Amino acid sequence: MAKENSTEVTEFLLLGLTDREELKVFLFVLILLIYIISLVGNLGMFILIQITPKLHTPMYFFLSCLSLVDACYCSVFGPEMLVSFFEKTTISFSACILQGYLFGVFVTTEGFFLAVMAYDRYVAIVNPLLYMVVMTKRVCALLVIGSFIGGISNALIHTIGLVRLSFCGSNIIHHFFCDVPAMLKISCSETSRNELLLLIFSGIIAILTFLIVIISYIFIVVSILRIRSAAGTNKAFSTCASHLTAVTLFYGSLSFSYIQPSSQYSLEQEKVVSVFYTMVIPMLNPLIYSLRNKEVKDAAKRAIELKPSFC
Repeated sequence: MAKENSTEVTEFLLLGLTDREELKVFLFVLILLIYIISLVGNLGMFILIQITPKLHTPMYFFLSCLSLVDACYCSVFGPEMLVSFFEKTTISFSACILQGYLFGVFVTTEGFFLAVMAYDRYVAIVNPLLYMVVMTKRVCALLVIGSFIGGISNALIHTIGLVRLSFCGSNIIHHFFCDVPAMLKISCSETSRNELLLLIFSGIIAILTFLIVIISYIFIVVSILRIRSAAGTNKAFSTCASHLTAVTLFYGSLSFSYIQPSSQYSLEQEKVVSVFYTMVIPMLNPLIYSLRNKEVKDAAKRAIELKPSFC
């Protein structure tokens, strides 16, 4: 049945971010800069953590994994989005399904990573003496693997639902990538079940991961307030501020897109918000974590100073 449905439309036409000619050059340059900064920033952060022994701790291990996910995440959309500013972008049915699946994997995995990083900060600040006992290499590896399994499973559920739909009418997707809600809009099948699954699973994962973050930080704040040393309090708040900023940006933007009834869904609004969580947030994450982190800045300075000796 899935195979019969998929042959009705063999390719889709992505309309891109805008059809206004006067904005295309400006947006192309802007998105290109964002994409380059995202790749350089995230891959640079990943490499820096790998080559700096001092950063081989659970916190930076999770940060390196987040950076790798962000580099892959923005690359799912970046190149094709840039092309779409100058020509109509067609994408095969299978490639469209794959793009939507990869997006689901990376965006869900990122949500789980942010929750894991909050738990890591909770253990480090609330139980510092037990930190290395609790956050062993095995536990860290299991948390990362579990995050990927969660992302893969969630994306697979929605992808299977899409493949079972019929696309027999318009093949025009009013978006710059194969987003699930945008594809549901052009399906000629009954999509209420898909919309319900999207709302339930996205809602459960978002609420679960966000609750982990909130509960972790409630305990963290209580613990910080008990610290008598001003220097210790400032260091603890500084450590957590970067992560809280990343969490706020991520969940704030996604809540506009997926945790809402389909009757209130606007494709134009979705395009603008999608640029933020697909391109801007992956660019901001390495900046947020590096600019507010003394250890990362010191490691970057040492790496730059050592560079001439390798040339």
